[in-house]
Amino acid sequence: MEAHSELQTYLDQGKQELAHGHGREAAIAYAHGAQIDTDDPMVHLGLAEANLALGNYDVVKMACRKVQELQPQGGFEGWTAQAILDLLDQRYDRALQSADKVIELDPSIGYTHALRSYLLRATGQDYDANLARARATRMSYGGRFENCFPALPPKSPPSYQAVNTATQAQNGSQARNGQVQVQEPAPRQAPQAEKLGGSRLNGMQRQMIRTRFALSRYTGLVTNILVLINVLVYVASNLSPSIHQNIMNWGSQINPYVAQGQYYRIFTAMFLHEDIFHIFINMLSLFMVGRAVEIFYGKGRYLLIYLLSGIGSGIAFYFLDPGQAAVGASGAIFGVFGALGVFYIMNRRMLGTGGQGFIMQWGFILVLNLVLGFTPNSGIAIWGHVGGLIIGMIVAYLVMPRDRRSRRFI
Repeated sequence: MEAHSELQTYLDQGKQELAHGHGREAAIAYAHGAQIDTDDPMVHLGLAEANLALGNYDVVKMACRKVQELQPQGGFEGWTAQAILDLLDQRYDRALQSADKVIELDPSIGYTHALRSYLLRATGQDYDANLARARATRMSYGGRFENCFPALPPKSPPSYQAVNTATQAQNGSQARNGQVQVQEPAPRQAPQAEKLGGSRLNGMQRQMIRTRFALSRYTGLVTNILVLINVLVYVASNLSPSIHQNIMNWGSQINPYVAQGQYYRIFTAMFLHEDIFHIFINMLSLFMVGRAVEIFYGKGRYLLIYLLSGIGSGIAFYFLDPGQAAVGASGAIFGVFGALGVFYIMNRRMLGTGGQGFIMQWGFILVLNLVLGFTPNSGIAIWGHVGGLIIGMIVAYLVMPRDRRSRRFI
């Protein structure tokens, strides 16, 4: 157990050094990790990333192939290794496909977004490259990943003759001026998804990839949609006093009605609000906290955390306050806030010295809200808040991307 803790320290140190462009220091950290566990794919992937920054391309290839040997079915490390190998062979489109698969598995790794930014720039997609670079900086808490990838040639449209001359000059060379040039890429095992679907992606697969990552560019999309839904429901419920009363009666969580079989109220109540102050406070909280959680966990996991937290909040309120009634998204928002705390706690080493500050700030806000909730005559359905918080933290731990969950709480 102590060895695992020491290994994780080296892995986190290597990530931090790489994010700040310190390839040599990152390589040293990962080398220390390799002495502890020679069969950890994260160690070999880190060595590949660090040596890519140093320009040791033979070492990069060896480390990437070791990762693929340890993860023959792909996975986070395997797809990243494949993307790096394709980068070295200047197969940028194919490398992009692998990088996109990595982001689908875990959207919160700064290095992957930096790699994607490089590949997008290599294929002339500068606007998307800038978005990916900004996302990499955000995920790594300020990391810029300078000099982590081979220099790209200057952009100038060459003539047909110049292209032929450059191609001939490229053959037979190894690496020059920081740029990787290879004579003929050696055939390698194709990624698992390509073997199943053939050597080319069909039109539907390409469209799915485009759609999925077009949506990923819109930071906070799910949060904005949730806020919009809550606001629209509130506006609709207040078009006239009678409508407001009807919607509150039909959808609010009135526990005696739930006991009679109207279980849908546990779900619908999280989209209803009593007055303008109630919805303003809830939506402001959701907007401030939800966008960060959406980035850290990804859109699908974040939506799952929100909905299950809201339902869990309603169930807790039903059993612990059986004769009461309540409305509001507070329970779901408490679950999202709990997921933020789980992320900080599980990644405290990667966050460095600032991690302790994040956790203390999160804990202070949590305690303050709980104290206010338990204040007599507060009008707050505190057991719904507590239930949403607990369910949110449990779901967040279970759905957290594997790399964010491995070897924590040691």
